[in-house]
Amino acid sequence: MDRKKKKYKSIIVKGVNPENDSRNVVMREVDEGSIDTTERVYQKGSTHVQVRSKLPEAQLFSLAEYHYQDAERTGYSQYSYWKSVWQNFLKNKSAVVMLIIFAVMFIFTFVSPYISKFDVATLRYDSKLAFISPNSTYWFGTDQLGADYWCQVWYATRLSIILAISVSFGQILLGTVIGLLWGYVRWLDRPITELYNLIDNIPTIIYMTLISLMVGKSYLIIGGALIIFGWLGTARNVRNMVLMYRDREYNLASRCLGTSLWRILYRNIFPYLISVVVLRLALAIPGTIAYETTLAYLGLINVDTPSLGILLRNARSLFMQYPYMLIFPALIVSIITVTFYLVGNAFSDACDPRNHM
Repeated sequence: MDRKKKKYKSIIVKGVNPENDSRNVVMREVDEGSIDTTERVYQKGSTHVQVRSKLPEAQLFSLAEYHYQDAERTGYSQYSYWKSVWQNFLKNKSAVVMLIIFAVMFIFTFVSPYISKFDVATLRYDSKLAFISPNSTYWFGTDQLGADYWCQVWYATRLSIILAISVSFGQILLGTVIGLLWGYVRWLDRPITELYNLIDNIPTIIYMTLISLMVGKSYLIIGGALIIFGWLGTARNVRNMVLMYRDREYNLASRCLGTSLWRILYRNIFPYLISVVVLRLALAIPGTIAYETTLAYLGLINVDTPSLGILLRNARSLFMQYPYMLIFPALIVSIITVTFYLVGNAFSDACDPRNHM
C-alpha cells in the first residue's frame, strides 16, 4: 500500500500554519520504523508501549499555555449574597404580589390628591352634608362634619405608613445595636439587663400616657417615645443570638489579632442576624400602626391631623349606622398588616444563607 510506504518528514501542530505563525512549531524528523502501520487489533485497555516509547518527547508531550486571567476566572465564585436573597425572594410569588400591592397603594397615596375633587388642607365642613353615602361626588362619602372622606382616608394612609416605617426602623436599629453590645460586651450585661427589666416591667401605655400629657401629643413626640420604649423585644432576641456566636473560634482569633469591637460585631456576628432582624422589622410596621390606632382611640395623639388610627377612633360609634366610615380605613389597615406579614416571612427566609444554592 502507498500509505505504508509514505515517509513522514515533519509533524505540524494542528490548526497552525508554520509560514504565517510566529509561535514555535514542532518540526522533528520521525523514524519511519516508529510508526505502527500494521493492522493489529489490541486488547481493550492495553497500550502499545513498545512503539510509543520510540516517539520523540516533543511529539508525545506539549506544554499547556498558562494565562493568569483565565486561572483567576476559574477560581472566582459568582456568588453574591444579596443577589441570592433577591432570587430566593422572587420565587415566592404570593409575597411578590403582596409587595406590589403595597407599593401601588403607597404610591397612590401621593397621586390621590391630584385626582381628588377636594384637598385635605382646605376641606370645608358643612353639617348639612354629613353622612352622605359614597357617590359620584363623594367617592368614600362624607364624615360627621360633612367633609369629604376620600381625601382624608388616603392622607391618613400616607401619614400612618410613613410614621410606621420610621418608628419601626428606629426601633429595630436601636434594638440591634443595644442587643449586639448587650450580648458581646460582658461588662455591659448587668446594667443593660437592669435597664431592660426597669422598662419592661412597667406597661408601655403608662409611659405613653405620661409623655402625651406632660410633653405633647404631636406625631414627632409620640414617634420618638415609641422608638425609646420599643427596642426591648429586638434587643432581647439579638442578645440571645449573639451569645451563641460570641465565643466561636473565628471571633476568638479576631480578638487575638486585635480586631476592633465594631468590626467583629458588624463583620463576624451581624450577618447571622439578618434574617431575624428583617422579620422583626416586617412585623414591627403593622404593629406600629396597630399601636398608633390604640393611642388615637385613647386620645393620646393630636386629632387635628388625620391618621388611620384617628379615623378608626371616630368611626367606632358610627359603624352600625354608617358602616363605610369604618370599612375603608379598616380595609387599608388589614391590607398593610397582611402584606408585611407575608413579605416579611418570605424575605426573612430568603436572607437565611442556608436557603441559598
